[in-house]
Amino acid sequence: MSVPIRFGYKASSEQFGPRELLDYAVLAEEVGFDSVFLSDHLQPWMHEGGHAPAALPWLGSVGERTSRVLLGTSVLTPTFRYHPGVVAQAFGTLGAMYPGRMILGVGTGEALNEVTLGLEWPEPPERFQRMKEAITLIRRLWEDERVTFEGTYYSVSNATIYDRPDQPVPVYIGASGPAATRLAGRMADGWITTSGKDPELYTDKLIPAFEEGLSKGERDRGEVDTMIEVKVSFRPDRAKALENTRFWAPLALKPEEKTGVHDPIEMQRRAEELPIERAASRFIVSDDVEEHIAAIERYLDLGFRHLVFHDPGHDQEAFLRLYGEEVLPRLRERHGA
Repeated sequence: MSVPIRFGYKASSEQFGPRELLDYAVLAEEVGFDSVFLSDHLQPWMHEGGHAPAALPWLGSVGERTSRVLLGTSVLTPTFRYHPGVVAQAFGTLGAMYPGRMILGVGTGEALNEVTLGLEWPEPPERFQRMKEAITLIRRLWEDERVTFEGTYYSVSNATIYDRPDQPVPVYIGASGPAATRLAGRMADGWITTSGKDPELYTDKLIPAFEEGLSKGERDRGEVDTMIEVKVSFRPDRAKALENTRFWAPLALKPEEKTGVHDPIEMQRRAEELPIERAASRFIVSDDVEEHIAAIERYLDLGFRHLVFHDPGHDQEAFLRLYGEEVLPRLRERHGA
């Protein structure tokens, strides 16, 4: 059975407080989105006006206020601030309370969210192996009655997750490089990546790595959800759509411009030095609905089945209603979602 086409809402947890964000998630369901995802960050990239609500209690609150949308993390790091056993317990509870609606999206993490707690930040190969081991342990805890596990980085002794869903929560891997993308294809229930990068990154590196992972895992592409966070800024006023991207200027910083930056104040200083055109470079900025949809469809043409839209503006209600009225109906009519 192939994964259906879905359209989701990225709840900007770096930009809004938990109560306001909850109301936006409820509205997203009302206007027709299929899913709601949020990041799990200890700190935002922007200090002034920034937020960082904890994902786990927030997901429980949204589960109670909604009835249909899928809910998940994009992404949570199950390797430093959280022990994988704690993640297994938390999502076991969420999955039992909201069966069939929770998704655990995981990634290797960012120093900005870990080193503040006094945690050491290892090199990428170790972070990758930690994530792989964490996923293995989480699944064992969901599948087996009593677990003793001795890994390279994590261990449990006679552990039981007493409250868990009959069907395990799907685990998605967030990946922006070939190694993690290959792992997603081989062992995850879904692959998460982000839009707005060099087109050749997707066509020449990430998608071939994903397909290689599927082949190694002897899996069919239709078994694994392919999710991409599509960064969009669509408003009737193009100048407004462009200006809305300014809060998310850190996304436009090159890796060498933000490597080693652990302080949101310093990250904000560097981002504010960027011109607005560069701040907007990761976003589809448009005031024309057909132009906007044509740009979105490029990701559907690449084979992504789950598009989660991230709008940068502080006027989220306007975005949600505009998408519900103008964008989602057209996309569904054309692509059978």
